[in-house]
Amino acid sequence: MRTIIECVPNVSEGRDRVAIDAMAAAVRAAPGVRLLDVSSDGSHNRSVLTFVGDTAAVRLGVLALFREAVARIDLRTHRGEHPRMGAVDVVPFIPVSGSSVEECVALSREVGAAVANEFGIPVFLYEDSASAEHRRNLAEVRKGQFEGFVQKMMEPRWAPDFGPAAPHVSAGAVAIGARQFLIAYNVNLGTRDLSIADRIAKAIRHISGGFRYVKAMGVELSDRGIVQVSINMTNFRKTPLHRVFECVRSEADRHGVPIVGSEIVGLAPADALFAAAEHYQRLEKFTPDQVLETKLLEE
Repeated sequence: MRTIIECVPNVSEGRDRVAIDAMAAAVRAAPGVRLLDVSSDGSHNRSVLTFVGDTAAVRLGVLALFREAVARIDLRTHRGEHPRMGAVDVVPFIPVSGSSVEECVALSREVGAAVANEFGIPVFLYEDSASAEHRRNLAEVRKGQFEGFVQKMMEPRWAPDFGPAAPHVSAGAVAIGARQFLIAYNVNLGTRDLSIADRIAKAIRHISGGFRYVKAMGVELSDRGIVQVSINMTNFRKTPLHRVFECVRSEADRHGVPIVGSEIVGLAPADALFAAAEHYQRLEKFTPDQVLETKLLEE
């Protein structure tokens, strides 16, 4: 079976199209890499790249991305709604086919050591690659953001897994690790009141007593004059998209606020969308085999 590993790095630039295009081109040019998607958001000031390849190709793609990102992104002047600690903020590896979580963990360690060695950037292993339980959750690793990392890294429990004991002066630090599929899903609310988005995010996220496989926060989209519930779905099979959407809609109704739209950032597994269609259309005995394109791909 052909080895396919997905890599979905997040970079702290969502406004400078020249810089974004240069980073995408660097990844695309890496031998064996197929760049599938680039999604950018100006309010978050963040871009998400999605590419696939075998172990060697993905490694080359990540290092190519770092070379461009470190040269083009300076966190000392970076401003955006999304929390960040690095120019390349997070690099997850996801096994798709012919690979395993264990192999992706090994890859994350190899790439982490290479990033630290070539760029002098501290690397924190997270999720399935975490070297300690308190490093597993990305939100905990990132807490303090770029501005707070000098002080944070003075604590022995936050020494990096690879690299120097202080953040890179302009590129900060990075989290690298293996994980399962994650869907970045945002729900936009027809209000400027950020406190409403914050309260809804608190109602649905696991850490506050909400859905087990949901992380969420409120974000202001000042350019659109609205706010957003920004969500990470870490297991769409156990906590499906439509269930979270319905909860957000219920909470928004309670606050007298409309939902003006929702969006998926980057790519999502087809099964997640099939489940939503099955739910809202009340489809009986539906299977993915009934999707024309799915059948065509089998031929």
